[in-house]
Amino acid sequence: MSAVKALLPPAMDEETLEQLLDVVRRFVSERLIPLEAQVAEEDKIPAEVVQEMRELGLFGLTIPQEYGGIGLNTYEECRVVMELGRTSPAFRSIIGTNNGIGSQGIVMDGTVEQKNYYLPKFASGEIIGSFALTEPDAGSDAGSLQTKAIREGDDFILNGTKRYITNAPSAQLFTVFARTNADLVGAKGVSAFLVDASTPGITLGAPNKKMGQKGAHVCDVIFDDCRIPTSCLLGGADKLNKGFQTAMKTLDRGRIHISALSVGCADRLIDLCLEYGSERKQFGQRIADFQLLQAMIADSKAESYAAHCMVLDAAKRRDNGEAVNTLASCCKLFATEMVGRVADRAVQFHGGAGYMEEYAVARFYKDVRLFRIYEGTSQIQQTIIAKNLLKEFN
Repeated sequence: MSAVKALLPPAMDEETLEQLLDVVRRFVSERLIPLEAQVAEEDKIPAEVVQEMRELGLFGLTIPQEYGGIGLNTYEECRVVMELGRTSPAFRSIIGTNNGIGSQGIVMDGTVEQKNYYLPKFASGEIIGSFALTEPDAGSDAGSLQTKAIREGDDFILNGTKRYITNAPSAQLFTVFARTNADLVGAKGVSAFLVDASTPGITLGAPNKKMGQKGAHVCDVIFDDCRIPTSCLLGGADKLNKGFQTAMKTLDRGRIHISALSVGCADRLIDLCLEYGSERKQFGQRIADFQLLQAMIADSKAESYAAHCMVLDAAKRRDNGEAVNTLASCCKLFATEMVGRVADRAVQFHGGAGYMEEYAVARFYKDVRLFRIYEGTSQIQQTIIAKNLLKEFN
């Protein structure tokens, strides 16, 4: 445990953390929430807001300070993400890959040269990263991916299609997972590559029209005889055929991150119900005074609080160097299912108004539905939890 803990960032003092949280809280309240309806209508985050996010350091929250980031540990990251969760998830999505699966593979397994080149650019927001793992026939079963990278001299030739890739339309760097050894089955024989988006042979599909999260863009990425130098291999020669292990290393923190985001969204939905319930009147009184509606608020708060405690406990344990694979899946399963129930109650609480796009609860209802799917579906989390418990028992 001590060896693992030595690799983790030190804790920020509480006063500095509270100052950071206050800055993020005010940015969310004063800049992002007022723009939610516009972003949903235009399906675009204004460029000036993205620049403000760069200036606030939001692209480098988890990147070590030596590379220009803020260097938050898992607990601190969760506290910040809970604040970001109080607004449209699209705003978090634009910085999510830089702070999560896009950068953490480089932080943990990258070569010295890769860390020195890419991490400062991630931290400043100069480049936006994109994590290219999912394929048309490889989703939850990521070990069945068909994209191939064949060695040819000092290069690899990359061919294949990646599907539903977040931030792909605006990314400058793809972390691409491809099979480099056809003789090894499943997750074995897969390598990870850092591929510049301007590399010849890369084309983007049309942006997917999603149910929710307008402003967060997703599309296919097609690699057609894309020639990349061997230096693009994440982690260098020692990590050839070990890319899947790198991907798995990023997931515990990523799942805790999504869980924290779910808590933030749930708390915003509860606040929306309290605000609407205090203004809306029926039968001569505020609807917030009806006990059946109060029960909906109470259930939502109890579940949100439970998820809040789970997330921060798992985050602290990870920062202490404990293995948290099971706990991270517990958080992801409970928190994402929880926010779905809270969103459903919020729509019901608002009655007919909750079904109208002009009310934020209608947008959140669709936005949070994705949380139960990406970073591993709820069913995958159940499988992980059960298998880990059986393994420990046996």
